[in-house]
Amino acid sequence: MSGHSKWSTIKRKKEKTDGARAKVFTKIGREISVAVKEGGADPNNNSKLYDLIAKAKANNVPNDNIERAIKKAANDGDKNNYIDMVYEGYGPCGVAVIVEALTDNKNRTAGDLRHYFDKFGGNLGQNGCVSFLFEKKGMVVVENKNVNEEQLMEDCMEVGADDFSVEGDVVEIACSPASVHAVNRGLTEKGYAVLSADSPLIPSTYTTIDDPELREKMNRLLDALEDNDDVQEVYHNWENPDEDADEE
Repeated sequence: MSGHSKWSTIKRKKEKTDGARAKVFTKIGREISVAVKEGGADPNNNSKLYDLIAKAKANNVPNDNIERAIKKAANDGDKNNYIDMVYEGYGPCGVAVIVEALTDNKNRTAGDLRHYFDKFGGNLGQNGCVSFLFEKKGMVVVENKNVNEEQLMEDCMEVGADDFSVEGDVVEIACSPASVHAVNRGLTEKGYAVLSADSPLIPSTYTTIDDPELREKMNRLLDALEDNDDVQEVYHNWENPDEDADEE
């Protein structure tokens, strides 16, 4: 699976969640609230908020929703105090899973996640049990609309990116996690349409599941995790042949 397009996976995930747009808006709204409380309401002076606005727009969150979330957090309208939590565990066949959450109730979130793992043939582990299998990498994705690769290479070097890869209708641009905001802002100012800018966890090794029943359990585990309001991101090292077939 190494070398496969991350964006194609994101697109499939977005398509699957189009029927639950309210959940997507709620999750991004939480992130915006935390970012505003930590760094202020001006995206020009708050790099985290700037990147989250790009993320919200890429997920089709209306501008009114974005502005409302910013104003609510800036005026202390959101009384919830969200805490960043990271949970690690194993799915069926030892698939490594990392869940990033924003929660106002750690006990509730931990209980929900433990229930999902137990129900679908996995188990929630201790912090550090699988994180060594992943590496955080910066990635900025832009639309591939009449992009000149030589010019893009120059622009990427100028804004501090390391490399890029053309993946059909998008270009995936690699950089250090610390450079994501600078690359996002720099390319936006140069006229590129940025679709996402984040620092995903990329697995160093992958695990396969041969048993169809266990593959179904793994899919249901991922669905349950992603459907939980407290969960922001889910990372895993499952090499899913069904997804590979979809890409071809």
